[in-house]
Order: sequence, then structure tokens, then C-alpha cells
Amino acid sequence: MKDILLKIENATVKLDGVKVLDDVNLEIRENDFIGVIGPNGGGKTTLVKLILGLLKPDKGKVIYHIPHNTRHSKIGYLPQVHAFDKKFPILVQDVVLSGISGNKKLLSRHTKAEKEMAVFWMDKLGIGHLKRKSIGNLSGGEMQRVFLCRSLISDPELIILDEPDTYVDNQFEKELYEELRELNARMAILLISHDVGTISTYIKSIACVNKQLHYHPSNIITEKQLASYNCPIQMITHGDVPHTVLGKHDHEH
Repeated sequence: MKDILLKIENATVKLDGVKVLDDVNLEIRENDFIGVIGPNGGGKTTLVKLILGLLKPDKGKVIYHIPHNTRHSKIGYLPQVHAFDKKFPILVQDVVLSGISGNKKLLSRHTKAEKEMAVFWMDKLGIGHLKRKSIGNLSGGEMQRVFLCRSLISDPELIILDEPDTYVDNQFEKELYEELRELNARMAILLISHDVGTISTYIKSIACVNKQLHYHPSNIITEKQLASYNCPIQMITHGDVPHTVLGKHDHEH
């Protein structure tokens, strides 16, 4: 069995006194590719912050077997690109280098090895020619590649991606997931997405998050299972053409 990178044990998180995650358990192992699904407000973002060490559980704990929350962190994070101000005057290579963990300022000096790592990832993801270009002049797909490079520059053992297919076209979306499949050979991936019909082709397992977390050790899940997990989201299916089947779900008020 592959080594555990981190383990969440009976974690409960409250925000402003409201329980957002309730008694959550999850193991992330080497080369896992976990798709995280669930309704808006169900706790997916809180789960990410918990894993990144940005939130502490009110009950339970997170046990790390890899460095985290330090300059040598082995957890990479790709946020939603729309959260970045495209008007900010910064070059592509500087955005990528800003992924170096620790206390360095955004435009501080970097070592030769760090710069070489940045070039390696930019070339690998096909944006090496953009390194001197202003971030504000990029397309959505190019922006996503830049931030993916940023999350990979520390050579992580786990990478967390928050809705990586947002604001990209269908062609780039396919290329992105093929790249993630290749990356999965060298690192574990935690992918948050609403487009479950697409990601089910690539992920290996599913975590349904709706205050509680239900782990499903397969990339195929039925409407009945989703209902039992209290996860009101589209049913995942497989076929020659990616698609989803909408099912009826009861909603709590």
C-alpha cells in the first residue's frame, strides 16, 4: 500500500460559530487522484483551507507526513484564477516564482536553482515563450497554465486544484486534464470541481463534501449513492461523449 501523505481525523470546523465541516475523515496517499464534489456552501473550500493549514479544526486533527506551511512545503495549491488581479503589473516568470514557499516577498531575488525550476515547468506546460509577458495580456488558458506552474515550482508531493477548468475553453480543458493525468504519476492530486462529468474520466476516487465527507474509492458513482451521501449534485456517468445525467434530489430548508 502506498504511503500516506496526510490524514484528517474526526475534524470539525466552525466558522462564526456555524459548523461547516462535521467529523470529517480523509486519507491522501501517494499518487491519489481525488475528485472533490459537493454543493456550494457544502464545505469544499473549508476542506482545502484545513489541508493547507490555513484553518485549525475545532475538534479532531490533521496529521502531516510531508512538509507543509513552510518554505519547503510539499503541498502545491492552484487557486481559482479569477481571484487574481490581472491589472497587477507583473511578468509571467515572476508569478511562477512567487510559488516558492516561505517569507520571500513577491518580487524578491531568487536562486539560480529556483529560476531553473520555473523555466522547467514553463517549458513543460508550453508557456516558456511567455515568461517576459505581462500577466494581464494572457488568455484564460494561458493564465491557468501560469498558475499551474506556480503551484508546481516547489516540486510538491500533493497538489490541490480549485476549479481549474474555470474560464478556459473546451480545447484547453482537455489539455489541462491530460497534463494532470501525466502529473499524477509523480504526485497526488486533489481536484475540486463542479464538472463531474468531465473529471470522472481522469480521477481515481471521489470525496463528496456536504458538511460531512463521504469517500468513494472509485471514479464511478450512482445517483443512489449520491443520495445516500446527502450530496445533491449531478450524477457521474461515462461514455464516448462526456455527459451527465441530472437526477432529482430532496433539499433541506
